[in-house]
Amino acid sequence: MDHYQHHWKDGTPVHLPLGKVVCVGRNYAEHAKELDNPVPSEPLLFIKPATAAVHVTRPLVLPANQGQVHFETELAVLIGKPLTNASASEAQAAVLGYGLALDLTLRDLQNQLKEKGHPWERAKAFDGACPLSPFVAAEHFRKNHILFSLDINGQPQQSGDTRDMLFPIIPLLAHISRHFTLLPGDVVLTGTPKGVGPLHSGQILALQLEDQLSVSTKVV
Repeated sequence: MDHYQHHWKDGTPVHLPLGKVVCVGRNYAEHAKELDNPVPSEPLLFIKPATAAVHVTRPLVLPANQGQVHFETELAVLIGKPLTNASASEAQAAVLGYGLALDLTLRDLQNQLKEKGHPWERAKAFDGACPLSPFVAAEHFRKNHILFSLDINGQPQQSGDTRDMLFPIIPLLAHISRHFTLLPGDVVLTGTPKGVGPLHSGQILALQLEDQLSVSTKVV
């Protein structure tokens, strides 16, 4: 497996190592409803290891004999400063850039794990489970909200607006930092809007982040 390295959208490398990917489950109420999950009262956190990260522009290789692999399109936040017990202003200052990610999920396995009350990591942390786009510097985005989308084979599939988040980005980063330190190069995935579903070989996925970033990939 190729070693993952953060990049800016112009192709230059971000000279920070990826340590971990912190993910937020059920951060959009409509997505919680579509999977018949309760809407959480506080952020639902889990972690993908650095070994899960791959470049989204490369072909998506689905795990064999693992059941359905679902896509979940998410806004990704690149951390540029250490955060521990951070204030909102410290969290804001630590956002280096924004990108897009696919939180790939072995849905059949996840459902089995949930039924047993077991952790989700085996369904969420496998090699290749976190395709990441290049990043765009944070100053290119409005402070109040960010829009992103996924089309599959030219058809609209997911549409996200950060105003719909149950836990907005900056308070979310501060909350995460109270439980574990975020380091430069870490990435936070901020949850997926409704419209998730299974991936199939041959699909073309096109991801859009405002007018700042467009990337596509093919499922093989």
